[in-house]
Amino acid sequence: MSKTALITGASKGIGKELAFLFAEKGHNLVLVARSAETLKKIKMELEETCSVSVHTLVVDLCDAVAAQAVFDEVKKKGVDIDYLVNNAGFGDYGAFADTGWECYERMIALNVTTLTHLTHLFVSDWRGRKAGRILNISSTAAFQPGPMMAVYFATKSFVLHLSEGLGEELKKEHITVTTLCPGPTSTNFGEVSKMKASQLVKNVQIADAKEVAELGYRAMMRGKAVVIHGAMNKLAPFGIRFLPRKWVTRLSAKIMQQ
Repeated sequence: MSKTALITGASKGIGKELAFLFAEKGHNLVLVARSAETLKKIKMELEETCSVSVHTLVVDLCDAVAAQAVFDEVKKKGVDIDYLVNNAGFGDYGAFADTGWECYERMIALNVTTLTHLTHLFVSDWRGRKAGRILNISSTAAFQPGPMMAVYFATKSFVLHLSEGLGEELKKEHITVTTLCPGPTSTNFGEVSKMKASQLVKNVQIADAKEVAELGYRAMMRGKAVVIHGAMNKLAPFGIRFLPRKWVTRLSAKIMQQ
């Protein structure tokens, strides 16, 4: 029997690649994003080429009521979700005080609040089923502070720690929680966040979104807790454990400078 995956931020980048991966494996989809036209095109392509059922929900996930609205619409359609992929998120590059509060408010709402609310809604719904898989998209930013992107780094640290805690807590329910931590990836994130100005992006090889999505999909299906994309990205979280925190922050600041 086909299972169904709900993917947020599914109109582009890693989210779009994950949608195609799930469809190619025969899974039905609920795709959530703000772009109605893009979602319509993806839906048509996937239904034609993969013979799966695709529902689309046009929602601004920064809204306070977004998670509940998505959950209620899924229930209204009579769709049972087996896999939850919290992919939607954004960042912003620049000095903390130079960025307007509205940007940070929306960032925290999307990266933290909506992700947590959706997870809570579906975990509560899955209670007693002894099944369910969650893939939360974090970042290598989760492992250290990030001067010039301090709020974004903090939100991704939240996602990692939340996921690890829930993964342990939900073992008795046979629900797995996987955190995917990519480094700089070929999505529109760099343009939206203005992160292309930093030394971090200028001096590293940008990962392919499809490759990152495939890694996350495999890890999710295996029930792996945390997966980091890229050999160098894996070394950094290990290495900084042995450094004083102030050194880690200073090193991060140097990497993030223009």
